[in-house]
Amino acid sequence: MATEDEFPWHPDIPAMLTDQTSACKPAREAIAAGAEVKVWDSEVPQWMVAGIAATRLRRSLKRGLQETIGLDETVEILARYRGEQLRTGTILAADRLWFFNLYFDATGTELLACSGVNLSRRPSTKDSLEP
Repeated sequence: MATEDEFPWHPDIPAMLTDQTSACKPAREAIAAGAEVKVWDSEVPQWMVAGIAATRLRRSLKRGLQETIGLDETVEILARYRGEQLRTGTILAADRLWFFNLYFDATGTELLACSGVNLSRRPSTKDSLEP
């Protein structure tokens, strides 16, 4: 069953996952299937989360080992919020095969982007050490 951390506000994550990126529908389906949902109540600078997403995208494209959904769209969307504070969250599918990152506005009332990575296709330690 999906869970959410305690907040003064309780976002309806499935309702917020509309069509921001191509990862929204699989993320909604993961929640319906019992995924673990966490949303943090602290704000982080846009440059930090945008930088992490961009690095994940570059590495994913370079290695070609991980299947991602909506990561390229997420990087583009986060670039539009330069200088702003954002909130983040995660969804871990019940079967542990997919992990989704959620990106919200500073108030946590608007979902800006969602990206996902297939954990079953993670590179081995040996693969990650190769150039």
